Amino acid sequence: MNERERLFSALASTSGSSSDFDLNPDVILPEGRKLRPAGVLVPVLRHGAGARMLLTKRSSRLKHHPGQIAFPGGKQDDTDSDVIAAALREANEEVGLPQQAVEVLGTLPPHETVTGFMVTPVVGWIDSAFDVLPEPGEVDEVFTVPFENVTRMEDFTIQFRRWRGTRRHYYTVPFGPYYIWGATARILRGLAERMEAV
Repeated sequence: MNERERLFSALASTSGSSSDFDLNPDVILPEGRKLRPAGVLVPVLRHGAGARMLLTKRSSRLKHHPGQIAFPGGKQDDTDSDVIAAALREANEEVGLPQQAVEVLGTLPPHETVTGFMVTPVVGWIDSAFDVLPEPGEVDEVFTVPFENVTRMEDFTIQFRRWRGTRRHYYTVPFGPYYIWGATARILRGLAERMEAV
């Protein structure tokens, strides 16, 4: 079974939604909170007999999550038909990925962020190379990591830092100089759980 087939099988399984608060059960989230819909593309590129995952390093000048490692994506606009359309549009804007080059394999359960978004991860398979064009002002760097390095359960660790006066725990899955943590790592861990079951 190749990586595309494994991904497709992994996406067929079911699991619950996730959030930035999964490892922090003491956090009480307000009832009736309004979450803005957003979509991120989880872009998996065919690489020889294997695959690589494309990620971005967000600009240090951004208001939300500056300098963090992230999937291309953003909030759903009024012009987007759904969160999948939002993820594809944002990936085109942020890294120059043509929408027609993406085969959407499916979605992962939505993820609630500390910044008030309900993010739907859209898993896309990219079969051919494209010219990467980072969007100035939003993306400092675009890079890829071996698919297996971010979808093996044993590569994830739990760390913590102080946030709003309390200790906040979160998942990490570092690779080389890239510190992948927070929502991106939590989404990847959810994918890793599914991949392990295939």
